[in-house]
Amino acid sequence: MAKLQLLLLLFLFSFAAAPSMTGVVGINVGRLIRRLFPKRPFKPKPDLPNLPPPSSPPPPSNAPSNAPSSPLRPNNAPSTDVQTLLYSGDYTFLMELAIGTPPLSYSAIMSTGSDLIWTRYVPCHYCASQPTSLYDPSQSSTYANYSCDPSAADCSYYYGYGDSSFTQGFLGFETFTFGSAVVPDIAFGCGNNNSGDFDNSSGIVGMGRGSWSLVSQLGYGRFSYCLTPFGDTNTSPLLLGDMVTLTAQAQSTPFVPNPPSWPSFYYLSLQGITVGGTELPIPSTTFSIAADGTGGMIIDSSTTLTMLVDPAYSELKGAFESQMNLPVADGSAYGLDICFAYGGENVTVPGLVFHFEGADMELPSDNYIAADSSVGLLCVVVVASSDLSIFGNYMQQNMHVLYDLVGETLSFEAAQCDQL
Repeated sequence: MAKLQLLLLLFLFSFAAAPSMTGVVGINVGRLIRRLFPKRPFKPKPDLPNLPPPSSPPPPSNAPSNAPSSPLRPNNAPSTDVQTLLYSGDYTFLMELAIGTPPLSYSAIMSTGSDLIWTRYVPCHYCASQPTSLYDPSQSSTYANYSCDPSAADCSYYYGYGDSSFTQGFLGFETFTFGSAVVPDIAFGCGNNNSGDFDNSSGIVGMGRGSWSLVSQLGYGRFSYCLTPFGDTNTSPLLLGDMVTLTAQAQSTPFVPNPPSWPSFYYLSLQGITVGGTELPIPSTTFSIAADGTGGMIIDSSTTLTMLVDPAYSELKGAFESQMNLPVADGSAYGLDICFAYGGENVTVPGLVFHFEGADMELPSDNYIAADSSVGLLCVVVVASSDLSIFGNYMQQNMHVLYDLVGETLSFEAAQCDQL
């Protein structure tokens, strides 16, 4: 996880058809950088306070360690579609939900890069503050213990993420409410030992491909979301079920089969990138999954910035530096490497197109450019990765994205998300 010494503000600007900048939305890039990495399990830290860590790291299935690879009993999926609301946090997107009976409202990070659903609970030995009360299973009439061992009183778990944050506690079943849909027997984690910055939320709702995710537990074959711009106070929908549709203008690209090492991710086939009308000379194998399961490109709603492996990143950087009519500048204080000196003048920004298999995604400049004349910088909000390329949520703003798990395709189209 990148460590910034300065937590200064960069500002995201919209670029109109004419080469002038309009509008201002505050973006704390110091916080954005802290969410660069996907939700990948990692080896548990030793000497965790109050609760002993498990003896082994999480298994490749991306299930919580010390627990079965899938929930022990099927969940009662609702008879109707599920709809709830999303809104912008500082660097992730939060979903509205309620837990327990009587239902208590919470917000949680919506993550297509992980599986486990979890929230902080009472008593919490190691928890950060949150805007809502901690969940208390003793105050809910619908809570039930999750027993993974008949000889144990409860089923403890540990679940770590690629940015070194983690949650630890015990598993249970509970009734969750999403909008008007009340869903009993959702398997989830009660975290009483949690470390990391979770964007002022109560926890995470995993939307990955694994059996512990909300998508898998509900049994729906389709879901979609539309992410409002960062800093926007409006909400947008998260939809699960048959109500999920896009217009005839939407484009679709197939999911790539997952390697056994990362079965929960949504892999895409990125075949090329164009900057300012020039397609970059990137070898066709750059975004392929290697025989050992490394590499490839995923889409993740909880990773903020798009990450590219070399040589794609180097080619992208070189193309912007040759096409921008601004001097190259140092953006390392913000964790950004493709930056230019900027004093507030009108400037033309090269276009950016991602060429997926069967679909070309032409991105608006406010999905990949951040600028602030007060600190003298304009930056391309893309960073380098050593192994896995990630299409992050910053590039997904004002885009309606549909995950079809039956047809194994991802579809997308530009949208005014707060008007859906």
